[in-house]
Amino acid sequence: MAIVIPTLMSCSKDEDSQEGYTVDFSIEVDSENPNNIILTNLSSGDYLYVEWDYGNGQSTGKSINKEQEQTVYYPLKGNYEITLTIWGPLNSIADTKTMTKTVTIDADDPDYTAPGGLIWSDEFNSSSVNKSNWTFEIGTGDWGWGNDELQYYTDGDNVEITDGKLVITARKENDNKERGSYTSTRMVTMNKQEFTYGRIEIRAKLPSGTGVWPAIWMLGSNLGQVGWPACGEIDIMEYVGYQPDIVHSTVHTTAGSGGNGSGGSISLPTAEEAFHIYGVLWTEESLTFYVDSPDNIVHVYAPASKNDTNWPFNKPHFFILNLAVGGTWGGAQGIDNSIFPQSMEVDYVRVYELN
Repeated sequence: MAIVIPTLMSCSKDEDSQEGYTVDFSIEVDSENPNNIILTNLSSGDYLYVEWDYGNGQSTGKSINKEQEQTVYYPLKGNYEITLTIWGPLNSIADTKTMTKTVTIDADDPDYTAPGGLIWSDEFNSSSVNKSNWTFEIGTGDWGWGNDELQYYTDGDNVEITDGKLVITARKENDNKERGSYTSTRMVTMNKQEFTYGRIEIRAKLPSGTGVWPAIWMLGSNLGQVGWPACGEIDIMEYVGYQPDIVHSTVHTTAGSGGNGSGGSISLPTAEEAFHIYGVLWTEESLTFYVDSPDNIVHVYAPASKNDTNWPFNKPHFFILNLAVGGTWGGAQGIDNSIFPQSMEVDYVRVYELN
């Protein structure tokens, strides 16, 4: 059976605007199937929208549907944090209330068959980073990893796995705002886990504050032979702290790189407060970037006439997860030393075959 444990109730900063509505919900185990959890919205008062995060990588997004009861299927055992956010009359992050409860599923559903097409994943459920998947890149890199960044990447000192999540933390070592004044982590799957085409999803929560620059991205595995940008770069998600709640997806090739890369951006008001799925559908014809759902598209890259300069994406690529400090983009408006430490949390990295 499932054990329900309330864990958190929080309100936003503007308490005055929140008079007249409350957030609450109940959790009940389906008597016929303990892997089905019945959620009932018990919120009351003057509020506009609801947003459910089921804690399993799925969320509803902001919705006018205040349906009182719904059933969510959790086929695998584990702890899942279910969060309900309701939006008050001001329709802003400052006018929300949130409640989180944890449900524990004690056993896998014996009738469950995993969705077809999962090629590889790292769920970060072990006690430490799996070295068969990841390598730590160390140091300050050439010209701050090519972007004049100021962090020193350590050999795992700035990463941990907590409650099934990978946590990469950037720390301030001194106030000088020079190379080495900060430490962080950059980890790659190069020569270990490399892929060509697929549906790729990473569920993550982002850090905040001026000067941070987290990224979830991929580089061509032939980087050592052809160099950058000829190898191709797939930026599934980039975020600069001085532009809060705006996430970016970009492609870099010989035909267009750096400031001339092909990319798009989308507003994501809870990027720093909640986990979201950052995904890309990578086919022989296109790269389609999205947030939470393939219907929520950030950018599509699909050159009509493909050649080596604009489409190096017919070859294997590897993953990179990193949290930079400063740099040509992340530090374009300086660094606020009062914000540290800051962390990027990653729930999982998954690669599926395309349907």
